Amino acid sequence: MSTQPNLQVAMVQGATRWHDPAANRDYYGDLIAPLRGSDLVVLPETFTSGFSNEAIHSAEDMDGPTVAWLSAQARRLDAAICGSVQLRVRDKVYNRLLFATPDGAVRHYDKRHLFRYADEHKRYAAGAERFLLDWRGWRICPLVCYDLRFPVWSRNGYDRAAQRFEYDLVLYVANWPSARRHAWRTLLAARAIENLAYCVGVNRVGYDGNDLHYSGDSVVHDFLGQPLVELGAQQQVVTVALDAQALAAHRERFPAWMDADRFALEP
Repeated sequence: MSTQPNLQVAMVQGATRWHDPAANRDYYGDLIAPLRGSDLVVLPETFTSGFSNEAIHSAEDMDGPTVAWLSAQARRLDAAICGSVQLRVRDKVYNRLLFATPDGAVRHYDKRHLFRYADEHKRYAAGAERFLLDWRGWRICPLVCYDLRFPVWSRNGYDRAAQRFEYDLVLYVANWPSARRHAWRTLLAARAIENLAYCVGVNRVGYDGNDLHYSGDSVVHDFLGQPLVELGAQQQVVTVALDAQALAAHRERFPAWMDADRFALEP
């Protein structure tokens, strides 16, 4: 029987303000204020600006107000908080997922796959490494939006020496327009099924400054690809418990990982 604790995950599906970091910090601060008791709070992609190539001009750095805000919120809630923002590192700007914890640590993942369809690759720099972390007994793989379309990058491995999976939860923060919502919904379920893991996808709602509409559809899938909770097209904050014992039992009962193909990723 698994001794791993359950994980309380709060999905924060908001209507991000366009190019207004201070207003977005206030807005999302109000939404997450009641969430003490959660283990992990998940905000959307580019939650301080919306998904915009022009936001590159006001990108902050790791000493900026948004990183400080995330750290303060994590301490106040006694929870980890993650979401992505535009972050400048010397002469490059990344779509950077920040993962802040109550001890003051802020770790990060830089979006690997840049959305060519919207010319993101012409303005932003791509990350080179996947990021795995341990949080309250769970192994987590946080990724960003377009990464969802690339299953090899999301693949869950098994460490035979340590006798454990690389991760128990894969999560995607996104600004995924409603015109492509079928792909969003379908691929999130697939990532859960093929990786024998829970999958969380948090999207935004409303219209952005480019008049693109976002229908939300944030969701938590279990390891069978079944939705534990599905959000609609409006502002919502929902918390769901991920059952560690059920995950361990499924992996024992259905050992598909033992038949997985082995491969190496090229840089």
